[in-house]
Amino acid sequence: MKTLFKLGLLLLFAVQANAQIYQVSGKVTDQDVPLSDVSVHAKGSSTGTYTNAEGEYQLELSKGKHILVFSFGNKKEVQLELTEDTTLNVDLADAMESLEEVMVRAVRVNADSPITHSNITKEEIKERNLGQDIPILLNFLPSVVSTSDAGNGVGYTGIRVRGSDASRVNVTLNGIPYNDQESQGTFWVNLPDFASSTENLQLQRGVGTSTNGSGAFGASLNILTDGISEEAYGEVGNSYGSFNTRRHNVKFSTGLLQDKIEISGRLSNIESDGYIDRAFSDLKSYFLQGAYRDENTLIKAVVFGGHNITYQSWFGIDAETLATDRTFNPAGQYTDENGETQFYDNEIDDYKQDHYQLHWNQKFDKNWSSNLGLNYTYGRGYFEQYQEDADMAFHNIGPILVGNEFGNVFIDETDLIRRRWLDNDYYVVNGNVNYTDNAWDITAGGFYSYYTNDHFGEVIWARFAGLSEIRDEYYRGNGTKTEVTVFTKATHRINNQWSVYGDVQGRFINYKTTGLTSDLENLLVDQDFNFFNPKAGATFQADQNNQLYVSYGKAQREPRRTDFEEGITDAEKLDDYELGWRFATPNVSVNTNLYYMDYQDQMVLTGQLDDVGAPIRETSGESYRLGLEIDAEIKFSKKFSTRPNLALSRNKNENFSAEIDGELVDLGTTNISFSPEIIAGNMLMFHPTEQFQIGLLTKYVGEQYMGNIDSEVSKLDAFFTNDLNIVYELKNVGFFKSILFNGLINNIFDEKFVSNGYFFTYEDDFSNPGTVTTVEGAGYYPQAGINFLIGATFRF
Repeated sequence: MKTLFKLGLLLLFAVQANAQIYQVSGKVTDQDVPLSDVSVHAKGSSTGTYTNAEGEYQLELSKGKHILVFSFGNKKEVQLELTEDTTLNVDLADAMESLEEVMVRAVRVNADSPITHSNITKEEIKERNLGQDIPILLNFLPSVVSTSDAGNGVGYTGIRVRGSDASRVNVTLNGIPYNDQESQGTFWVNLPDFASSTENLQLQRGVGTSTNGSGAFGASLNILTDGISEEAYGEVGNSYGSFNTRRHNVKFSTGLLQDKIEISGRLSNIESDGYIDRAFSDLKSYFLQGAYRDENTLIKAVVFGGHNITYQSWFGIDAETLATDRTFNPAGQYTDENGETQFYDNEIDDYKQDHYQLHWNQKFDKNWSSNLGLNYTYGRGYFEQYQEDADMAFHNIGPILVGNEFGNVFIDETDLIRRRWLDNDYYVVNGNVNYTDNAWDITAGGFYSYYTNDHFGEVIWARFAGLSEIRDEYYRGNGTKTEVTVFTKATHRINNQWSVYGDVQGRFINYKTTGLTSDLENLLVDQDFNFFNPKAGATFQADQNNQLYVSYGKAQREPRRTDFEEGITDAEKLDDYELGWRFATPNVSVNTNLYYMDYQDQMVLTGQLDDVGAPIRETSGESYRLGLEIDAEIKFSKKFSTRPNLALSRNKNENFSAEIDGELVDLGTTNISFSPEIIAGNMLMFHPTEQFQIGLLTKYVGEQYMGNIDSEVSKLDAFFTNDLNIVYELKNVGFFKSILFNGLINNIFDEKFVSNGYFFTYEDDFSNPGTVTTVEGAGYYPQAGINFLIGATFRF
């Protein structure tokens, strides 16, 4: 071990000694107006930064030729050859808007917008991209809590922002909604390794700007997929890690053929045994893109999708099991005829999802541009369950008369295996037009979608099957949803100090259901929702270092399918108030914002789960979230920097009532479930050379209640984790343009923590006849202790 350590030090010193590093610095302007938050990076490298409030930037690059890319909605590339420290000032007034950015302009905001947001670039993503899902990669952003059913970030993962679960985070892919239209959830397991095809993403916290799809009640996440590569390349990536986790992918691009046409794609396979027993994942995905580009036109045909087979791990474990057997998984458990405990080997989720998108982005002149998007998504799949002593009549196969040595008897229960299916189609037409000049930025657009989903169940095996046939259905229902959205948003720069923002949106929705639910209950819904959602804000540039903003946004949200099953038909309403301060110097940038989110009829998680592991919700009446968020970047030196963030919040239900011991009790003000009052993170980076980087990634999540009645049984303990990220890139090594080595040691101090769980109550009237007692219980999803992932990506 000592020998390896010494060799590592020698390698580090050799790398530092042989690398000649020079500094590039300068100022980015638009007709002499400094531009802040402009992305500046070396093309083909992970080295990059952003301009500060004065438009200033600085980069450290190795000796030789480089292409610097300056991106700020538009894009400009500058070639230079470094032989010494260099000053490079850039004016973006003549830069062409990136036609790829036109695709997401309608749902994104600029750096000086009065909307609280965070951006992540492709270069940042690839440093930690080793096959874990996007929620895990976003874990170190402000107010974000990520979790994983399998315990190691592969398979089913979830994200909460400001205490709101994933079904309340609006997600768009190239401006097209990704949230399921009925459950409103986002299932990243259906798009494994999607981060490898992501150009950049923006997370807007709070209501944000108007977007397509269901309203953002905690945040909105919009993702832009891979941009056009002007140069041809091939790429092979492999990674391996704990719990037999492995990822293999290949990527390619033809580059721009005749400077106009590019074809690119990716194939990925991810497999993992999971930290939790039997929580394996077998995930496959693809991404294929054909693009045509000339000076004013970009047409993209994008096809992507995935196939997930995962063993179910959504049931969690109780406190006693957590203390004695953290990895125990009750899924698939049954007792055989000999009284022995067994686990069904195919208790799986099997789902396929394919997306077909066509985008036409047009630049008419320096001021006018437009985007037209078409989408078709096809999803289908099932989860399979072994049911012990299942009700035969419920499953439409009995009861039946069976003869034995004692005569004929009626059998009304049997062991069986069933599948519960979803089969859905989603069509979207999305268009918008934009006008931009030195004073105005105006976007108007419309959106139409049609969604239909068949829900049905079938029995594929039964110990006593009667006269039934394989795959006979025992329920079938359908849900259909149509939506029309229109919006107009504008930013007006009054002068060099003041700009104002306005945004109006109308959403018009019809949701209709027919047939039976999985509980064999009729669900007949035909309801319209008409929402008007205004937003407004202002930004004040106090001086070169300080910027202030204030904003207001209204969001309204329709119930989801399971809400209708519970008899909940009212829409939720949210008024979001944000006050922010941005401070920036060459070495220090700090973003601070105060928010107040005022809810009417907020749907909060009860803590309980339904029979498929999905959270059950209830209406809380009046509730609010009040919080302070701070995130910063501090450069201590050319080699050391840190990116801390802190979120402090109060999340309260007002006048909350619950049934306890058989009586309805007014509990007054209670904590909203799954809403910790403290969330903090940090990324401490050591960058000794352009090629080598070490990062210590830290996350703290305070204690939280898993229910809304402030029961101590429902309390989830705080946790504090640390990950180590190592990145080393070699360039021009023989046949390869670059070789990127990266590694993650997660939870390096082996913290035994739980990031998610559930809480339930039930009424017991048998223990003490004549009385009703409320019994409380909780379940937990333990996360892995110390574990690792290492990978290598070869680009040629």
